[in-house]
Amino acid sequence: MTNKNIEMQDRIIVALDVDNPELAKEMVKRCESGTRYFKVGLQLFMASYFEVVDWILDRGHKVMLDLKFFDIPETVKLAVEQVNNRGVSLATIHGNDAIIKAAMEARGDLQLLAVTVLTSFGEEDLLAMGMTQSVEDLVLFRARRALELGCDGVVSSGLEAERLRKDLGGKLLIVTPGIRPGANVCDGSDDQKRIITAGRAIATGADHVVVGRPITKAAEPLVVIEEMQQDIENSTGT
Repeated sequence: MTNKNIEMQDRIIVALDVDNPELAKEMVKRCESGTRYFKVGLQLFMASYFEVVDWILDRGHKVMLDLKFFDIPETVKLAVEQVNNRGVSLATIHGNDAIIKAAMEARGDLQLLAVTVLTSFGEEDLLAMGMTQSVEDLVLFRARRALELGCDGVVSSGLEAERLRKDLGGKLLIVTPGIRPGANVCDGSDDQKRIITAGRAIATGADHVVVGRPITKAAEPLVVIEEMQQDIENSTGT
């Protein structure tokens, strides 16, 4: 359902959600023959600043910098300026109008993703916050607004990808976390509430999937990557 020509080695973004730069580097080495895309989040960034980011880029790989910038617009603008020209492919911001506008003013060749609704949120969480719309409707609303303001794409669960692609077209970049192997989806044991398989996410419209623990906690991370790539191929017929 996506018109983008993305190579299989770029489909899966491995989330390096560790607190030690050396552990992150070791994981990259274990995974890099299967994927060339890695996510550096807040925990690892606080432990290493741009050290690991630069190290990954120097190995010829791509980086998604997932810091979810959320602050007053001027501070977000200055933060995005710090990321520009570092070689990072994707960076995340929260999907607030003023934040998106400020970030867009500062970005150079960096692609910006607006976070819609975290995959740890479910319908009951929105109700507890006094919000009566569904998660899917809220994600669509925020994604449409982000696209109108010039954002390159969004972070959303794969459960919303199909509607986003249908309603907003092929231009929007959709990056999907909350990815689990088929046997672990909907068994009730996960702290992520809106989860989906890699194959299903890509088949219904996602461009990339972000995968952390199923890969990084596995005895053979590369095997898991290859199994997910096969799932994507089986689901999309490519």
